[in-house]
Amino acid sequence: MNLPRTLALMSLFTLLFGFARAEPIKVGDKAPAVSALTDAGTTLNLADVYKKNNYTLVWFYPKALTGGCTKQGCSLRDASAELKKHGVAVVGVSTDSVEKQKEFKEKNNFDYPLLADTEKKVVKAFGQAGIAMASREAYLIDRSGKVVYYDKGQTEKQAEKVLEFLKSKQS
Repeated sequence: MNLPRTLALMSLFTLLFGFARAEPIKVGDKAPAVSALTDAGTTLNLADVYKKNNYTLVWFYPKALTGGCTKQGCSLRDASAELKKHGVAVVGVSTDSVEKQKEFKEKNNFDYPLLADTEKKVVKAFGQAGIAMASREAYLIDRSGKVVYYDKGQTEKQAEKVLEFLKSKQS
């Protein structure tokens, strides 16, 4: 067999599998127990957050300080009291730096942590491609660490959709 050709094929497979990602997380799946730096520069382990709350809403957004992401985050901020009544802790995730996350949080008065997933560990653990930035998705995770709700593409209706789901569970 031709050695340069074999090496080229092996390199191609390595490259392709290097971009491989986990299966997308679905409702009923166990949520990833992964850690990342917060806007405050401290490490937050999502598994610890799951255990301490009835629910944890992990919402992903492509870019801090942009229109859609700001609408998404502000909808959750504005519904904070209602979400807390249901025992929901909120955690935002993007691939922005700690500094950019801090600026985003301060500018919009978010009362929840933002993860600076610059290494894309959280994005990939949740099954996103993570090639350039996070995809706009949200996962509601119960205390046991199981995903109970998922949506994608929400902006200003993010909190409304999550609250509708929670209210339907009470009926």
